[in-house]
Amino acid sequence: MSLLIRAEEALKSHFETAVGSGAPPRLQASMRHAVFSGGARIRPQLCLAVAKACGDDAPELTNAAAVSLELMHCASLVHDDMPAFDNADFRRGLPTVHKAFSEPLALLAGDGLIVMAYQVLLNAGRQHPDRMIALMDNLSQGVGLPNGIVAGQAWECETSADLAQYQRSKTGALFVSATSAGAIASGQSPKPWASLGAFLGEAYQVADDIRDVLGDIAMLGKPVGQDKLNERPSSAQALGLDGAIAHFDSLIKQAGDSIPECACRDMLKQLVLMESQRLVPKSMCEDYRKRAVSAKPAKRRVSLRNGAQQQQIIQ
Repeated sequence: MSLLIRAEEALKSHFETAVGSGAPPRLQASMRHAVFSGGARIRPQLCLAVAKACGDDAPELTNAAAVSLELMHCASLVHDDMPAFDNADFRRGLPTVHKAFSEPLALLAGDGLIVMAYQVLLNAGRQHPDRMIALMDNLSQGVGLPNGIVAGQAWECETSADLAQYQRSKTGALFVSATSAGAIASGQSPKPWASLGAFLGEAYQVADDIRDVLGDIAMLGKPVGQDKLNERPSSAQALGLDGAIAHFDSLIKQAGDSIPECACRDMLKQLVLMESQRLVPKSMCEDYRKRAVSAKPAKRRVSLRNGAQQQQIIQ
C-alpha cells in the first residue's frame, strides 16, 4: 500500500468515526468539504514514512498520528481563508468553506477539526498511553505558542516580522511535528527526524511564496498575488524570484541530506524529490521567465534629425 493510499484511507475511517451520528448536517458537510476537497497529504505521508523507517510497531497509532496532523492542517486552512485573514474565494481549486457554507460554519468547522485531531489521538492511543501523551504534546507544539502555526498566523498581524521565524512557525512547525510523530508513534526518539521536517517545512513556505508570484492559479489552487496584497513577509519579495528559487533548491537538498541512515532512506529521499518537482516545477519557472522577457516594454530613444523629432525603438 502506498503512503498516500494509507493516509487517505485512515483519514476517511477516523473522520467518520469521530463525526458519529446526529451532528448538525451542514456542519458535517462543511468539515468534509474542508478535509476531502483534495490535497497532497504530505504531512501524513511524512509521518507514515518516518514510522516505517522506525519499525512502525503500532500501525494504528501511526495512522491516528498522521490523521491528526492532516486534520489540524485542514483546520488552519479554513481559518486562514476567512475574510479576517486572506479572504480567499478558492482553495484547492474549489470554493473555500466560508464561501460554500457561510462564515459562521467555516469558523465552527475549523474549531471542530482541531478538537477532532486530539479526539483521534485519544481514541487510538489507549494501548500506548506514554506515546499518546507524547504525540499530543508534539502536536500542540506544532500548533500553539510560542512557535506553532497559530503563532505563524499571528505574525501576519504584527507591524514587522522576522522572515525566517515567520516561516518556521507558519509552515515549518507542523512539518517538524509530522516527522517527529512518525518516530514517537513507533516508540523512537523524534530528535533525529526534526531537521527533515524543519528543512522541508521551510521549503514548502518558500515554494508557496514563489508560486504566489508566478501567478499559476490552477497549480496553487487559490488566489495568487496575496503576499503583496496583504503585505505579508515573503521570500520572493525579500530575495527576488531567482533568489527564492535558489533558496528553495538549497532547502530541498538539506532536507534530503538530513535523513538519518535507515532502511527507508532512499524512499524518503525520493518522496522529498518528488515533492520538490511538484511544488516548484522547473518548467513553470522557465515559462515565467520567458513571459517576463516577452512582456518587457520596449525602451524608446528620442533623436533629432533634420529638425524633425523621430522615435527609435530599442528592443
